[in-house]
Amino acid sequence: MAEVNLSWVVSYIWRDLYVRGKYRDVILPMTVLRRLDTLLEPSKHAVLHMKGSLDAAGIVNQDAALRGTAGQAFYNTSRFTLRDLAARTNRQQLRADFEAYLDGYSPNVQDILDSFEFRNQIPRLSKADALGTLIEKLMSRDINLSPNPVLAGDGTVRQAGLDNHAMGTIFEELVRRFNEENNEEAGEHWTPRDAVRLMAKLIFLPIADRIESGTYLLYDGACGTGGMLTVAEDTVKELVSTHLYGQEINAETYAIAKADFLLKGEGEAADNIVGGPEHSTLANDAFPSREFDFMLSNPPYGKSWKSDLERMGGKDGMRDPRFIIDHDGAGEYSLVTRSSDGQMLFLANMLSKMKHGTPLGSRIAEVHNGSSLFTGDAGQGESNIRRWIIENDWLEAIVALPLNMFYNTGIATYIWVLSNRKPEHRRGRVQLIDATTWFKPLRKNLGKKNCELSEDDVARICDTFLAFEDAEQSKIFPNAAFGYWKVTVDRPLRVKGVEAGRVYTPKEIKALRESGERDEAAAAVIKKMHRGGTVQPDPLHGLFAAMVGGTEVVVEYEPDSELRDTEQVPLVEEGGIDAFLRCEVLPHAADVWYDARTVKIGYEISFTRYFYKPQPLRSLEEIRADILALERETEGLLQEIIGGVAR
Repeated sequence: MAEVNLSWVVSYIWRDLYVRGKYRDVILPMTVLRRLDTLLEPSKHAVLHMKGSLDAAGIVNQDAALRGTAGQAFYNTSRFTLRDLAARTNRQQLRADFEAYLDGYSPNVQDILDSFEFRNQIPRLSKADALGTLIEKLMSRDINLSPNPVLAGDGTVRQAGLDNHAMGTIFEELVRRFNEENNEEAGEHWTPRDAVRLMAKLIFLPIADRIESGTYLLYDGACGTGGMLTVAEDTVKELVSTHLYGQEINAETYAIAKADFLLKGEGEAADNIVGGPEHSTLANDAFPSREFDFMLSNPPYGKSWKSDLERMGGKDGMRDPRFIIDHDGAGEYSLVTRSSDGQMLFLANMLSKMKHGTPLGSRIAEVHNGSSLFTGDAGQGESNIRRWIIENDWLEAIVALPLNMFYNTGIATYIWVLSNRKPEHRRGRVQLIDATTWFKPLRKNLGKKNCELSEDDVARICDTFLAFEDAEQSKIFPNAAFGYWKVTVDRPLRVKGVEAGRVYTPKEIKALRESGERDEAAAAVIKKMHRGGTVQPDPLHGLFAAMVGGTEVVVEYEPDSELRDTEQVPLVEEGGIDAFLRCEVLPHAADVWYDARTVKIGYEISFTRYFYKPQPLRSLEEIRADILALERETEGLLQEIIGGVAR
């Protein structure tokens, strides 16, 4: 790391102009501009000449030609460079020329500057007479952000040049430092690199020996500063080439991601990063027709998406094919979650972009908090997403990470690993890995983050994942183990004065509900009667045998809503719902029944249930010894207190 190129960030501080948390508003865009400026200097005159020729010929679409002339994925058609501006002594002239310089950049750089809102900083910098000083600092021979070395007077190298990778590393280091200074915000857009490396390996290692040479597409639907895409690309670059795609709603972090790729010479990747407040991944999918080979993400959790939901027509008007799907015969199977937390919808968005026609399909790793495992009742969006995933056999594993892994939260987090091309030995099963104790403490906390995954920890988790064996920290279950039937059970309405054997009309039943006195010893209210053997008795499904006037009939009772209850029956229950009710419910209430048409299927995953280790109770001898020790410690204390009061 070229530490000298970072030192100026610390040494050049306007304590009376910007508070510490706002340094990034100027330093990050100016770093970008200086690097781009150094790359464009050699072709400056050629670009200006090409611009003049294109204008004279009346050509409107000039972008491709100007990029080609510049030899970069960007260009600047103003007549200035930062070196020219450093010579300005008049403050007003400097401001005007600097604004003209900014206006000359290509549309992709304009997008970055607008997202940084950098032009809003110019009046403050100019008024404080700091703009010229800042440009001079950037042009100093002590700072080299160009690809060419800075030579001393004797021809020796004073500052080595920076290739694209080194420049990208410096920029990412600047972002990391600023995020650490503002660690109350860091976790929103900056996923710790140790977690990202683990995620990348979890999706690449299982297919490393089967991946063929070629170009693969990587995607992050909540890409923040682009770190996940960068780490994923670095992980697989020795095997294949990649094209990166990302979407980010926060303007500043979008600008950082786009700038980072430009600085690293990845102009195509920069063009494939889409962002800003108008580009919410949920409400405005930037890549609706794209399918991707690898996908990673750390979506916002516990964050409302109500405004997106309203733009999409609300729950009743939602028609987005990513979230209203066909599953298990339901043509409008809803994946729409509570408006207070949209994290699972980011996962559904990724699943909609899987490749189904390739040998390797798609692989996904996404970070969620604990609510993703169990929030949402059967039939609700979160549970429906889990059901859709597991019943399609896409879920390979979930890894529980150590607490306090992230900058701004100490809550439990989990990596979901999914694939639509599960290997044979994983099919029909899901692996849960408890990695909560595999970490290395940090010497100094970074916000809430007090630990990290060392290389050994990452390797241990990956080895456990690849081994796919039952162990103390690895449990393997059939898919159905996480599913359940939500069964509504009813009991008859019993009201004093009801005549046994009589069928009551809906109007009479309404009156009984409103004014009748309930009595468990009273006869049940009959709402329907079947005679002549047309229907066979089936008490568990609400068809009860009865004798009316000496004739055997089958009756249906009016349910009492006050006695209504629900039972959660595991899908793996032997004998199904009927066997469960006969064993667990009928012994306590012999007149219950359920309507099979109202049964809903839900899925939830409980790490606590599978990995909880109860602490053994202390023995009576240990407890007695503690009590006796306490008595000895306090012996005479009461007498001293009483004696002191008496005196």
